[in-house]
Amino acid sequence: MTNGYTREELLAAHDDLIDASASDCLYTDGGEPREPPVVVKIGGARAVEPEGAVQDIAHLVANGRKVVVVHGGSTAVDETLEELGEEPTYVETPSGVSGRFTDERTMEVFTMVMPGKLNTELTATLRGAGVDALGLSGVDGGLLTGKRKSAVRVVEDGKKKIKRGDHSGKITDVNTQLLETLLDGGYTPVATVPMLADDGVPVNADADRAAAAIAGALGAELVVLTDVEGVYEDIDDPESLIASASTPTEFETVKNAAEGFMTKKVMAATEALEGGAAKVIVADANVRDPITTALNGGGTHVEPGVLGDTVEAEEVAK
Repeated sequence: MTNGYTREELLAAHDDLIDASASDCLYTDGGEPREPPVVVKIGGARAVEPEGAVQDIAHLVANGRKVVVVHGGSTAVDETLEELGEEPTYVETPSGVSGRFTDERTMEVFTMVMPGKLNTELTATLRGAGVDALGLSGVDGGLLTGKRKSAVRVVEDGKKKIKRGDHSGKITDVNTQLLETLLDGGYTPVATVPMLADDGVPVNADADRAAAAIAGALGAELVVLTDVEGVYEDIDDPESLIASASTPTEFETVKNAAEGFMTKKVMAATEALEGGAAKVIVADANVRDPITTALNGGGTHVEPGVLGDTVEAEEVAK
């Protein structure tokens, strides 16, 4: 693999960081990690290669950084549905966001593929790279909980409709104590949906928004890895990368530029920052050291300042 490290390099990373600048800021004088945890969202699109992220996670963990991994897998779910003779269903909301409609059969396949196959494979891969990874779904330990949506508002043929039978939900709570216990014990949690709905039933939830909820709860830096370098002002021009947004006006540019799958990632960035995340970075998964590169300035950086007076008003209200 061209963008990976040997096992010997990973084990030696404690003494020889590949990025020396990261070494300078990783520890306090007392030897304790002073930077916030990193939540890494690895996309589930076919074009996203996870190998570089796996090696970089091993590198960060070996040097004392606490990391939580969240992964998607929509492509694998769709492929499995098609193999079983089922057609994946996607709908558009009145606000223009496209998403999966999860009926009962799709939910069965979703549970089989996401925590059953993909989470197990990624956890095993991380452990093979020297990471003490521990896989869990949003159901385990009540990691991700919230309200169930039995119906969704959609637009079909230009008309707004109510589509019933949906098995999805909105994450409202994260079991932070569980994650902190695992992190303090030296484990690297590898999390995926489904979440646990308020009626005790596992339901689907968007993986980007799951990562956002976890990053907000931990006050972490969220790195969303995808198959492009970040958010482009012109979707057809990689040279138009928006490097950062730190004010509401700059964030409007980011939101206006986001199209397709990127719309949900920008939505997740908003939710992560509203929840207390330190920052959000959307970056390319398919480079060597994709997480370290992102933390050191790569991709599109979205800072808490984009929320303007919203956060300050909420703090006053408390």
